[in-house]
Amino acid sequence: MALVLALPLFAETKVFTNFTLIDGTGRPAQAAMSMIVVDGRIRAIGPAARIKAPAGAETIDCSGKFVMPGIINSHGHVGSTHDMEQGPQFYTKENVEKQLAVYASYGVTTVMSLGTDLQPALDVRAEERATGRPHFARLYDAGMGFTLKGGTPPTQGLRYAVATPADVPPIIDKLAAEKVDMVKIWVDDGFGRGKKVPPEISSVIIADAKKHGLRTAVHIVDYQDAKNVIDEGAYVLAHSVRDRPVDQALIDDIKSHHAWQIATLTRELSTYVFADRPAFLEDPFLTRSLSPVVLETVKSEKYISHMRNSADYERGHELLKMAERNLKTESDAGVQIAMGTDTGPPARFQGFFEHLEMQLMVESGLTPMQVIVDSTRNGAEFLGAKDLGTLERGKWADLLVLNKNPLEDIKNTRTIEAVYIAGNKVN
Repeated sequence: MALVLALPLFAETKVFTNFTLIDGTGRPAQAAMSMIVVDGRIRAIGPAARIKAPAGAETIDCSGKFVMPGIINSHGHVGSTHDMEQGPQFYTKENVEKQLAVYASYGVTTVMSLGTDLQPALDVRAEERATGRPHFARLYDAGMGFTLKGGTPPTQGLRYAVATPADVPPIIDKLAAEKVDMVKIWVDDGFGRGKKVPPEISSVIIADAKKHGLRTAVHIVDYQDAKNVIDEGAYVLAHSVRDRPVDQALIDDIKSHHAWQIATLTRELSTYVFADRPAFLEDPFLTRSLSPVVLETVKSEKYISHMRNSADYERGHELLKMAERNLKTESDAGVQIAMGTDTGPPARFQGFFEHLEMQLMVESGLTPMQVIVDSTRNGAEFLGAKDLGTLERGKWADLLVLNKNPLEDIKNTRTIEAVYIAGNKVN
């Protein structure tokens, strides 16, 4: 029996027909499916034989295509970069929207901008949430994060620098008033080149954020820092442990605190890969979104030589191997994984690197289905975004239409035929 819907007058209705559904839940793909979207939300989804298009609906024939939820990047950055430069002088509403549009064009329909954010991002987020139907990627935002005064990384006009625990409460009050989606801390000494936020400060940030109902994401490198911040109540490790293998003690700690892990494998890759003239610099899927300045710079002998002579060149290879190993260990152990990339800074390419991250996750030993779930349903759960992440009745119709099956090869997420956010087709 066909399902027929009674719709309100003037409802905007689209019907997607005859596709193979990968719904983001981890359930097996389902062939010959259809979906009715009314005013941006999924009203019905099921076998095409049972879904009848309402009168006047726009029908989108997806025969031979694969439909999956929009990709969620749980760790990105927007607004502060122009070409190969980064700083607050570039942080405008126009730049935020431009970069969110780039993400969307790659099927990254939601981004958590994690801790280098100024007022224009908050303004864009407010406008998006007023309707729930943005024209570019949905933005979640952490405002400005915390670093140590005189420490690593420098503030760059994009972070709060604190020297003592007493500096923390007024800043948390401000972030709470801005209704940020998360609080960010950097706990990193740059491999001995600087000073990191110490436990007596990070513990106060985490505790004070909790008083306001705010969760905390922490940038870490070292095992001991990861264990410290998890014990202090951090919500997510915003990068992998990279100095040593994770062990059962840390895994148990993460799971007992119901915390999350984001790997950001492409962040490590970016520290050395351009010295090796990567083939992806010739890939039209990437180059369509890069300015000539960026492409010329990363291909230049000067840039290649700089990277090859950097201390991070050799170290980056080892850090990536450790991050991949630890991702596989944690995933196998049942740690909650959300896909994130740390894209946004110079030469960490928004949109493209999310697809490359998923490839690296598979190369780490995860299955394509696991990676898709980490990049969709898990991302939404991580953000507390109940209306996103899976293609199910009642949720926003944020989706990708693909020409090839990503379960056969995760690189097929790049075969994008179309992207929709809340039922609206992205340019």
